[in-house]
Amino acid sequence: MKAVLSGGGTAGHINPALALAEELGRRGWEVLFAGTPTGVEAKLVADAGIPFKGFAASGFNRKKPLSLIKGVATIQKSTGAAKRWFKEIEPDVVVGFGGYVCVPVGRAAESLGIPVAVHEQNSVMGMANRYLARRAAAICLTYEHAASALDEGERGRVVLTGNPVRSQVLTATREAGRAMLGVPENARMLLVTGGSLGARHVNQAVMALKDELLSRPDLHIVHLTGRREYEAVKHDLALTDEQAARWQVIDYQDRMGDCMAAADVIVSRAGASSLAEISALAVPALLVPFPAATEDHQTMNARAYVDAGCAYLVPDAEVEDPVFAERLLRLIDDASERERMRSAARAQNTSGAAAKLADAVIAAANAR
Repeated sequence: MKAVLSGGGTAGHINPALALAEELGRRGWEVLFAGTPTGVEAKLVADAGIPFKGFAASGFNRKKPLSLIKGVATIQKSTGAAKRWFKEIEPDVVVGFGGYVCVPVGRAAESLGIPVAVHEQNSVMGMANRYLARRAAAICLTYEHAASALDEGERGRVVLTGNPVRSQVLTATREAGRAMLGVPENARMLLVTGGSLGARHVNQAVMALKDELLSRPDLHIVHLTGRREYEAVKHDLALTDEQAARWQVIDYQDRMGDCMAAADVIVSRAGASSLAEISALAVPALLVPFPAATEDHQTMNARAYVDAGCAYLVPDAEVEDPVFAERLLRLIDDASERERMRSAARAQNTSGAAAKLADAVIAAANAR
């Protein structure tokens, strides 16, 4: 059996696809990937050792009619190329994870009678997934709220799977993470991250608590600033050598699973992949959703997780208010609250999401 996975634009679309690829591979499936030739997916998929096929795709600006004409022409051309490729490789199912490239890939599959499944990572469905969901054999969701965008007939094809997490995150351990970071086993550890580029507002809010955090002699801070924020954070913190022994300032870390597994508390944005990894490793969290996310979907992602008892939420506009410090310090100081959150996170069973998604994809293929 053979599956083609498709997604592009951000790692948030690609990482769950790679987690599904791992699960399907364990079940004896052959997996290929369709993405844009120059997108982040090209490198991530190649690094994972999965055969990759590139198709051009572009978005459009409703205020610029010419961009719409160009976008439609690109989709039509790529749809034809994908059809030719599918006739050659004969996949049993195509799975879209979001991003413009999924549209021509999904349309090509539909035209040839190949079952299509979609997986939506966020609480608000993206444009490509919403388009493909109209005829998809399976509509797989992380959050039940995303189904509100579907009509009654489409909701009958919904499967709540959760958001798959790659095995390299699931197998990360506290011991390995702390050894990598040089954090003592008996210390408390706070992990701060705003994504690969960084989150200035989050960084500033944490830096404002420098003296309060360092007053706890057993607390180590691992501060992932983001590449564009690194120099500014180092300058503004102005750590002494003694302080720097407990406050690590790092621009970027590609072993996020190890970092999260090592942490007692995390401050993070609320992107779908970040939340899935936090949930899978059951890390008590203070979430600060990115306010400019499409349709404010990070806030909705976070609220669902907070409602389950797994985290606190502070809006980005309120990180300078006392509530941010109060909630962060409570998580750091209250072991019973951290354990309560860990138990709630484990109950989400995020580690089983890849298997649930694979079951839904295989069922769609078998129903052909």
